[in-house]
Amino acid sequence: MIALGCDHGGFELMQEVKEHLAKSGVEFRDFGTDSDAATDYPIYAKRVAKAVLSGECEKGILICGTGIGISITANKFKGIRCALCHDVFSAEATRQHNDANVLAMGGRVVGPGLALMIVDTFLNTPFSNAPRHINRIRQMETEEE
Repeated sequence: MIALGCDHGGFELMQEVKEHLAKSGVEFRDFGTDSDAATDYPIYAKRVAKAVLSGECEKGILICGTGIGISITANKFKGIRCALCHDVFSAEATRQHNDANVLAMGGRVVGPGLALMIVDTFLNTPFSNAPRHINRIRQMETEEE
């Protein structure tokens, strides 16, 4: 199950993502927003982060205008590794190296064709489990050096 969340700036692109996931047979839960009316992105980032952390959803996808604010908010939650990706290479690398569990994109930055390729890459790329990457993730999640 994939947790989805967006604000008004990401609403249009999220509709494309939802349609694509449905056609691909990927289960998802939509945590809002439900229109292009102005709203605050932290609401949806928090809902998605909590769904991923609780285990209700395996991964999350967040979209706001740039992807920046929504990713910053999600990354406030310990255990969330939200990666802002606007290209396929970054989506693949963040899954392989960082075991990112939430993808963020900018609805005003990336077009739907590319966005869907990014989504597919993010959802289908496994974590490498390489010891060096496991060690780096541990370092990310603690204040120790």
